[in-house]
Amino acid sequence: MTSRTRLWVLLISTPVIVFAIIGGYLGQVMAKDDTYQHLRVFEDVVSLVLNNYVEEVDVKKAMRGAMNGLADNLDSDSGYLPANVASAYESNAAPGPTDIGLELSRQYYLRVISVRENSPAAKAGIRSGDFIRAIDKRSTKDISTYEGDRLLHGQPGSKVSLLVIRGNAADPHEVDLTRERSTASELTSKMADATTGYLHILEFSRRSPVQIKQAVDALAKTGAQRYVIDLRGATRGDLDDGIAAARLFVKTGTLAIREQKTTKETVSAQTGDGTVTAPVVLLIDSSTARAGEVFAAALDGNKRAEMIGERTVGSAAKQKLVKLPDGSAMLLSYLRYLAPNGTAIHEKGLQPEVPVDEPDVEFGAPAPTTDPTLQRALEYFTQKKAA
Repeated sequence: MTSRTRLWVLLISTPVIVFAIIGGYLGQVMAKDDTYQHLRVFEDVVSLVLNNYVEEVDVKKAMRGAMNGLADNLDSDSGYLPANVASAYESNAAPGPTDIGLELSRQYYLRVISVRENSPAAKAGIRSGDFIRAIDKRSTKDISTYEGDRLLHGQPGSKVSLLVIRGNAADPHEVDLTRERSTASELTSKMADATTGYLHILEFSRRSPVQIKQAVDALAKTGAQRYVIDLRGATRGDLDDGIAAARLFVKTGTLAIREQKTTKETVSAQTGDGTVTAPVVLLIDSSTARAGEVFAAALDGNKRAEMIGERTVGSAAKQKLVKLPDGSAMLLSYLRYLAPNGTAIHEKGLQPEVPVDEPDVEFGAPAPTTDPTLQRALEYFTQKKAA
């Protein structure tokens, strides 16, 4: 098969599959005539390229460009995976055992949504909202979040170089980091004042309901009558683990709605839920995502907690891999979680009832020594008690 024929077959057969997939992702029934109309335009473009471009066309490069272009118009958790990356995803191949402590999303470049405490990235001053323009001098413009995460993992003591952009800064910052094993806990707890327990959830897992209940009970024994649950930095964990943890606080009602292309499933509280009845406030910001958002939406939607802080990321969907003829794949969001009232979380985020702006920090400057969001939460409890 000639290069020209291979290009024609790949660039025509693959978009047929992808258009069908994306129609499902959008939750719409795409009219057959509309689909063919788009494909005819695509066919015309391929024909023009083959007949007029002065040089031999690089088939693989053309394919990557076409698929990345389609993926750019989907959500930040979907993406195009080259064949080698798709194979790693399909086989559930573990990345390197150490990393630098970043959770990623996409917004043209890879975007940092959370930084693990005391990680190499945190010590270097990287913060949520920063953009990673390059990893080891490779541009992240066409790298999915899954591939980006794998690139950040490696062997203990190995190094990785990042080109980081913060805010509207004209010049990026080059940062060299050494990968380390994570020693972070999923949850920490303490007394914030004489009657307020403080729980910081950094990761949700199947253990979360037990861990949270144990922490709440232990704090209650030392005088806690109300609780601040800090979800800032809570990005890791399966979405259903966030729902399971929310059951501790919600006795009755809808916890979430799972939405696919043509179906919706309501997730409701069950008998035995709602064992924690004390007042709760939630701290959220631009580093709260995924299981943390689903947990927050469940409590807020059932009037079990007020949210204080900044708008969350808006990442509350599950993805599946769809293989393409050449071995590459599209990683697509096929299911998303809605708040109890049916409003979207994914790509929208959660808005706090009590907004608090976190201070801006210049790259390389020390982190703030005060926590205005936590302070506002304690004031909120005091004001509510006085009322």
